[in-house]
Amino acid sequence: MIRPEDLLHPTPAGLYCPPGDFYVDPVRPVDRAVITHGHSDHARAGHGSVLATRQTLAIMAERYGDDFAGREQAAEYGQATAINGVDLRLVPAGHVLGSAQVEVRWKGLTMVVSGDYKRRRDPTCAPFEPVPCHVFISEATFGLPVFRHPPDGEEIGRLVRSLGQFPERAHLVGAYALGKAQRIIRLLREAGWSRPIYVHGAMERLNALYEREGVALGPLLPTRDLPRGALGGEVAIAPPGAIQDRWARRFADPIPGFASGWMGVRARARQRGVELPLVISDHADWGELTATFEELDPEEVWITHGREEGLLRWAELRGMKARALRLVGYDEEDERPDEAAEGA
Repeated sequence: MIRPEDLLHPTPAGLYCPPGDFYVDPVRPVDRAVITHGHSDHARAGHGSVLATRQTLAIMAERYGDDFAGREQAAEYGQATAINGVDLRLVPAGHVLGSAQVEVRWKGLTMVVSGDYKRRRDPTCAPFEPVPCHVFISEATFGLPVFRHPPDGEEIGRLVRSLGQFPERAHLVGAYALGKAQRIIRLLREAGWSRPIYVHGAMERLNALYEREGVALGPLLPTRDLPRGALGGEVAIAPPGAIQDRWARRFADPIPGFASGWMGVRARARQRGVELPLVISDHADWGELTATFEELDPEEVWITHGREEGLLRWAELRGMKARALRLVGYDEEDERPDEAAEGA
């Protein structure tokens, strides 16, 4: 009887599979990596070989250059593959474009590495697909009962109402360049906002990639070269760092906004000087995390990079075996240093 630790276990380089001799989302360069999605705390350059979805490989190439790895292997969702006798499948995680859970099977044991995931609808990526497994490895970014994100439509509705109430002011929304920015744009379109949306230069290449992948974003215009006092009554989306930077001061009496699950914490919004906090997250909240555990009902859950204690206690009260992995090197949502403002 093999133990889960024989198939996957944490190491300083990341989650390692000894029989397959590969890592999932390693935090340092390794010979063979399986990557769940394109955010930089999970997808790093310099590996000898990378297996990921085609979209994640395209994102990595856009961010790091075509030579980001020695060799690339694209796998479609649901496609069966194997590494050194260990069976793998990539399954949608619902986090960002191309994001995947990694199903790992060996000698009758099935483990699923979720990466980052969310359960609610996202018009920019494939929805999360539950996979029956013996061990489910879950993130816990918002793993406390206080985190219950409101419906996305309500939050976007607040932005649209503010645009109507303050037509003389520029509405600047901080959102990360990969995933969050494109989701905000699509949600605005679904809310009926058909006017051009202005985007910071740091967003342009990834917006173009999403468009190439069939995610229609509608008319977008750059913010560079606009005159002072511009964008009254308009929406501009930029990296969060730019909202508090000189970049923002040239626009018409700007209303600083920020789209993040952390905006449900009022102290964080005040600390950042956010006038219009939008509680929109690309991670599962407490209710979605616990509902996922109940739906999958695995023999064991492993909880990592986040607030493990609350979920460990929840599992204990329900007789579900659980442990904290305490993997290092993964940043909280909206705290990634590489997503700072760049360009114009």
